[in-house]
Amino acid sequence: MDLKLSPSDFGDDFVWGVATSAFQTEGAHNLYGKGPSIWDMFSDKKGAIYMGDNAEKTCDFYHRYEDDIILMKIMNIPNFRFSLSWSRLLPEGYGLANPGGINFYNRIIDCCLENGIEPWITLYHWDLPQVLEDKGGWTNRNMLYWFEEYVQLCARCFGDRVKHWMVLNEPMVFTGAGYFLGVHAPGRKGLKNFLPAAHHAVLCQARGGKVLRSAVQHAKKGTTFSCSMITPYSNSQKDIKAAKRADALLNRLFVEPSLGLGYPIETLPVLDRMKRYIQPRDIVDSIFDFDFIGIQGYTREVIKHSYLVPYLKAKIIDASKRKVTTTLMDWEVYPPSIYEMISKFSSYKGIKKIIISENGSAFEDTLEGGVVQDHDRLSYLQKHIQQVYKAKREGFKINGYFVWSFTDNFEWAQGYYPRFGLVYVDFKNLKRTIKDSGKWYSAFFK
Repeated sequence: MDLKLSPSDFGDDFVWGVATSAFQTEGAHNLYGKGPSIWDMFSDKKGAIYMGDNAEKTCDFYHRYEDDIILMKIMNIPNFRFSLSWSRLLPEGYGLANPGGINFYNRIIDCCLENGIEPWITLYHWDLPQVLEDKGGWTNRNMLYWFEEYVQLCARCFGDRVKHWMVLNEPMVFTGAGYFLGVHAPGRKGLKNFLPAAHHAVLCQARGGKVLRSAVQHAKKGTTFSCSMITPYSNSQKDIKAAKRADALLNRLFVEPSLGLGYPIETLPVLDRMKRYIQPRDIVDSIFDFDFIGIQGYTREVIKHSYLVPYLKAKIIDASKRKVTTTLMDWEVYPPSIYEMISKFSSYKGIKKIIISENGSAFEDTLEGGVVQDHDRLSYLQKHIQQVYKAKREGFKINGYFVWSFTDNFEWAQGYYPRFGLVYVDFKNLKRTIKDSGKWYSAFFK
C-alpha cells in the first residue's frame, strides 16, 4: 500500500522519531564502570530468556553510537528517544557517580545535536541497579529517595542540552511482569510484591517530574504508559465486566493517580489492598502536571471472564486462537487500536499532549542480497500512521509518533527472536542494513 500522507499533513509542531533503550542496545554490560542491573542478573537465570540469550553485547551501541546516529541523519530522522542506564551512571544505585557513564551520555547527546537530531531522554527503562533490588527494589519505599537522587544527577549533567524528558517507561509492564508474574526482571511474583512496587512507581513518576521542573529550565516533561484497546470476548455481562477490570489494570492504573483521580478501586476492588502502602500525603504527592504523556500501543486485547485467574477474574484470549493476523509476538495486527487509545487518553482533562512514544511490530525478517523486504512491517506502520492522522484530524491531543525501534535489539525475555527494527542487525558481525520499512520511513520525511 502507499500512504497518501506527508509529515506536513500533521502540522509543523508534530514530532517524528525513533526509539530505543539502553539495556536493549548498548552492550558493554560490565565495562567502563557500569554496575550490574536486574536484567543482567535475570538474563543469567536458566530458562529466563528465549534460547538463553543475553544482552552482554547486543547491538554494541556503546561503541557504535556515532555510526548509528549518523545513519539516523542519513535516514532523515529528526528525533531520537533513548534511555539512560541507571547502573551505568550510579553503579551503587546512589552516592558516587560514574564519570565513564556521564561522559558516554554526554557524547551521545552532543553527537545527536551535531547531526541535527533532537535527543529525547527516558530516565528509567527497566534496568534497575541490582544493588537496589538487593534492598527490595521497587517494593522498598526508599526507592523514592534513590530515584530522586538519580533524576537530580541526570538533570544536572544533561539538562543544559536535553529539553524533552520521559520519567518512566511503561510502569505497568515492569511492575506487572517483573513483580507479579515473574517473567521479567527481577522475577518476583505475587500481589505482595506488585502492589508496593506499583505504588512506589506512581510516586516516582510524579517525583521525577517535579525534580525536572525545578532543575531543568524550559524542559518538556512527560512519562510513558503501555496501553491496549480492550474488547470483551462476547456481549455477556461477565465478559463486559471482565474487560472493564482489565482496562483498569492495563490502561488506568498509572495515569489516573497522576491526574488526581486516585486508583481505579471501584472497577478493580483488589487495588483496595494498596491502602496498606499509602501514607498520608501519597495521594497528593502522586499528582503531577506533565507537559505531555507518551502512550505505547501495539495491539488490542480480547478479554473473557475467568474464575481461574486470581484477583482479575479475566483472561486474555490469545490472538493466535482468534484466527486473526498476528505478529511474531502473537499480537493482533489491529490498526484502529492506536486511534482508540489516543481517543481514550485525550478524554482526560488533565492531559495536555499525547505522543505515541512507541509503535511497531516484529515479523520474520530475512536478509537476502543486502536487502530486507519487510512488507508486513511497512504495511503495519503505514496503517497505524493513518489512524494517528485520523485522530489528529478529529482534534484529539496527539502531537507525535516514534517508531519502535530504530534497530533490531534484545527484546527482553524473547531475546533476539523478534525483530522490531527499521534497521536490520546481523548479530554475528553487527552489520546494519536499512530494511524496506526504514527506507520508506526515511523517504516519508522528504
